[in-house]
Amino acid sequence: MLRRLLPVPVMHPVRLPPSIHLLEHDWLSANSVVCLDDPDSASVIDTGHVVRCRQTCDGVRAALQGRRLLRIVNTHLHSDHCGGNSALQQEHGGPAQCAIVVPAGELQAVNDWDESGLSFVQTGQQAQSFRAASSYADGDVLQLAGMAWQVHAAAGHDNHALMLFQPEARLLISGDALWRYGFGVLFPELDGSGEGFAGQRRTLRRMQELRPAAVIPGHGAAFDDVDAALARAHARLDLFEADPRRHAWHALRVLLKFHLLEQESMVPLSQLRQWFVSTSLVRATVRNHGQGVDAEQAFAECLEALLAGGAAVQRGAFVGDPQADAAESA
Repeated sequence: MLRRLLPVPVMHPVRLPPSIHLLEHDWLSANSVVCLDDPDSASVIDTGHVVRCRQTCDGVRAALQGRRLLRIVNTHLHSDHCGGNSALQQEHGGPAQCAIVVPAGELQAVNDWDESGLSFVQTGQQAQSFRAASSYADGDVLQLAGMAWQVHAAAGHDNHALMLFQPEARLLISGDALWRYGFGVLFPELDGSGEGFAGQRRTLRRMQELRPAAVIPGHGAAFDDVDAALARAHARLDLFEADPRRHAWHALRVLLKFHLLEQESMVPLSQLRQWFVSTSLVRATVRNHGQGVDAEQAFAECLEALLAGGAAVQRGAFVGDPQADAAESA
């Protein structure tokens, strides 16, 4: 039986410890969490998308309050979480002064800069190369913001994703494993690289065991209605697991919307269609879940849904994100 979706409660601003500053970005670019480790140094968790790297660099510099940035930690290596790594590292002394720490399962791929192993080729997304100094894994403890944080596996959205939990403050940094209204696309379910549904189920159960009082998600504001968010996430997962094609078509719409956000301008419809049908993850998703629909038909369906929902606009032979359309029309 599917869980009934619960009413969404009113959210009040979450009071974070003074040593933690959340830089909340838009949906193209994941949030950055600046951790003031001691009076002289700091770390940042996730750096957003490469086309927003200037925003990330400026926000981090302001939050540092004169401290040195010594470490960048990534919850996982999707393009919207590590896109500012290179620019931010260079602004703070380069690899010799500012180390990058990544999930252990991705250390080799990042240091070989294997864009297929890191998913950038499959998703057709942008990334700027960097190298990691070290890695961390499930069961480790990281010192951040003057506190000890437990590292927990966060499979589902990404096979190698990790989340961070501070038991005294009962604060969870969840990446894309839990948002207030759901979680990230379960990519392993699309390409067969892992257990998307089962991995996400384990991750949600781990969160329930941890019982965080508040969550800093990869996207959106920090929230403290954690039990309700977990109930919504379980209900969403139930729906997707009962109908994998529903999840697959949701993922295709997300990929298409994300690409429009990356462009920051209106793009020719023919160019957008070509990107969609030539992207390997799109082709794999349609092949695995299309039920007789080809990539061209999937593109038409996904674009129509985005246009109908106001997530995209079309002006003649051009399509774009509504903000890009507004900027070009001004």
